[in-house]
Amino acid sequence: MSMTSTKDDVVALAQRLLACPSVTPATGAVFAELESMLAPLGFTVDRFIAGEAPDGPVENLLAWRTTGAGPHFAYAGHLDVVPPGAGWTSDPFAPDIRGDLLYGRGAVDMKGSIAAFVAALSDLPDDLRGTISLIITGDEEGPAVYGTLALMDRMATRGLRPDFCLVGEPTSTQRLGDVVKIGRRGSVNMWINVQGAQGHVAYPHLADNPIPRLVRILAAIEAEELDQGTDWFQPSNIEITDLEVGNPAHNVIPGQATARISIRFNDRHSGASLIERIKALAAVEGGTVEARISGESFLTQPGPLSGMVTAAIRDVTGVEAELSTTGGTSDARFLSRLCPVVEFGLNNATMHKLDEAVAVQDLRDLQCIYARIMERALRPA
Repeated sequence: MSMTSTKDDVVALAQRLLACPSVTPATGAVFAELESMLAPLGFTVDRFIAGEAPDGPVENLLAWRTTGAGPHFAYAGHLDVVPPGAGWTSDPFAPDIRGDLLYGRGAVDMKGSIAAFVAALSDLPDDLRGTISLIITGDEEGPAVYGTLALMDRMATRGLRPDFCLVGEPTSTQRLGDVVKIGRRGSVNMWINVQGAQGHVAYPHLADNPIPRLVRILAAIEAEELDQGTDWFQPSNIEITDLEVGNPAHNVIPGQATARISIRFNDRHSGASLIERIKALAAVEGGTVEARISGESFLTQPGPLSGMVTAAIRDVTGVEAELSTTGGTSDARFLSRLCPVVEFGLNNATMHKLDEAVAVQDLRDLQCIYARIMERALRPA
């Protein structure tokens, strides 16, 4: 017998979320919709606003339900979506089923996953004991300063700390269940500035051209080999992403030159250590560096959590999931500070694209997989 029941199936739940425009930062209606799904299932729902401009305010939702002493299983995700852009076949915020696919912005990234998790709650048996929580932000696609980090602070004030956390990002590539993320590389962006002295090109001895010095700094950075990868991570890489002089005149030596680099790094490094490494290279030519760490790398070694997830995938789909650390960053980089974290969700082929769509059968299968994961987590062998 089911512990709870919902009026709508997973497709209807997804449609309700997709029908709420929620470009980053998401607020209001889409959170109210999710709250209306969770409250009848016995969840305490805490919606709150965090932060101020320029990176806020951000709306977040924390929900939890406890049915006796036992493990705490958390599901994390986001209701915000990237701008839809022009050229959709149908209204991106009017969910439309055509053939076997459900179309709408956020169908795979990641309202469909959230709908599957909510629907899965109805499939749980009555005798499970423990806590289930949802950690849902309205700002994952944007600055992410007052999103999941603020939710973690809120959890701490309420004494909520998960034993396991599943992030519902779209990790599948060819078919549902083929990839589970057990880690991610870290990310740091740096701005390198070289000051010179402006002057006339005919009188170079009266000026100081910063461009050659910046070029030498970038050449030194390009020559750096950070590592050759690890058992679970690909090699760290440095990419030059911008150069700017801002000199409109052909006969003027500029007074300043800047460049931006982005580093994606594995667990052989920290953001801070890489910043110091680049600062040392820049200092040789008199350059200065400002930096922003987007997130540190993390790795959840294969173990109980990844085992629960891959076993549930195998039960429902027959697919043997690959454990991976590829791709960009996600909010798992923050949640990994609390407990073991893995990511698993829908097929990512159409995320952030025009006519984003999810296979209806994948939604139903994901619902079944999530239910089996929760059952395994709350009923240890």
